[in-house]
Amino acid sequence: MKLSSKMERCGFSPMRKFNPYAAAAAERGIKIYHLNIGQPDIKTPDIFYKAISDFHDPVLSYAPSGGVPVLLDAVRSYYKRIGVELERSQILPTTGGSEALQMIMATILDDGDEIIIPEPFYPNYHTSVTLAGATIHPVPTNPKEGYSYAHRKAVESAINEHTRAIMITNPGNPTGAVLSGDELKLMLDIAKEHELFIICDEVYREFTYGGEPLMSALQFEGYEENVIVIDSVSKRFSACGARVGMLISKNKELMAQAMKWCQCRLCSATVDQVGAAALYTLDPSYFDEAREEYRLRRDTMVSKLKAIPGVECETPKGAFYIMAALPIDDADKFQMWLLNEFNDNGDTVLFACGEPFYATPGKGRNEVRLAYTINAEDISRAIDILAKGIEEYNKLH
Repeated sequence: MKLSSKMERCGFSPMRKFNPYAAAAAERGIKIYHLNIGQPDIKTPDIFYKAISDFHDPVLSYAPSGGVPVLLDAVRSYYKRIGVELERSQILPTTGGSEALQMIMATILDDGDEIIIPEPFYPNYHTSVTLAGATIHPVPTNPKEGYSYAHRKAVESAINEHTRAIMITNPGNPTGAVLSGDELKLMLDIAKEHELFIICDEVYREFTYGGEPLMSALQFEGYEENVIVIDSVSKRFSACGARVGMLISKNKELMAQAMKWCQCRLCSATVDQVGAAALYTLDPSYFDEAREEYRLRRDTMVSKLKAIPGVECETPKGAFYIMAALPIDDADKFQMWLLNEFNDNGDTVLFACGEPFYATPGKGRNEVRLAYTINAEDISRAIDILAKGIEEYNKLH
């Protein structure tokens, strides 16, 4: 029987593809330092669990397809604090930011369309774009230039008759790049001038380390028909398992069409939406401690990586990832070797291999994405293991 050719063109997640081998290593007694996935270990705020425990509707019924009012209003209040006025109809809760991504691509793309995305990019973008029948047109970036991509000539040279949208992640995953206000406005200008959507994945908005104010594409006036924002409670509130994200846009036609997807999947989980609503009532000072903790972890990881001969990386300005080039031939082979054949006093390390973060064939083969979502002491130990692994691997290969 024939399977979908679209699905066959998709790859497995580089963040999760090695999990079976990691599980097998753990069964052999190997301790694994997980740098592969953006799963924060910051404590989820108690207010989330209290809201759920206080929820006592006699019947756990479907939520409205467009979201429960308490969540919609909490999100509106959150955005109002950064100067963005939203109506309930401009917010669609989703099953994590991942469903928002899928919903957007299904709503705006047809077979043969293209979407411009700076590379390296979050690999799940590729899956959602491919399943919509479209392809990614990458804009290359350079780590020595901080993975900067807000350059009119570079972006406009990628636009053609098949282009339907530009997609950016700000702050960036996997690069940690952060756009200035002027750079973000330039990207919005390009989208508007060429009558394109601009999809802004802003799930890491709170995590910047240069003292920047909270910034969203929604703060800029005059781009209401172009801007689509993906948001989520996963990283912001360390509540990945709640699976509550949202699609936000002031484009009425887009939101009307996206509602068809919402109704098809019936609704996002009712109880999780109630818990997420409570998270959005937290005082902004909540983020100060988390931000400083991530800064410490970032600085620890960068300093340790730069001490390894042959490793190339830059200090990220936001999010909690580092993209690094390792002095090895192939990150996939290296990761398999680390899990199956190597350990340092019973310890090894798991990362996300870099090639799936690129649309350009052959790029990223010796690169890895490392998440600094474990504590600084464990990061230090993990990078020491990585250094020993690189040295031993290159002796054998």
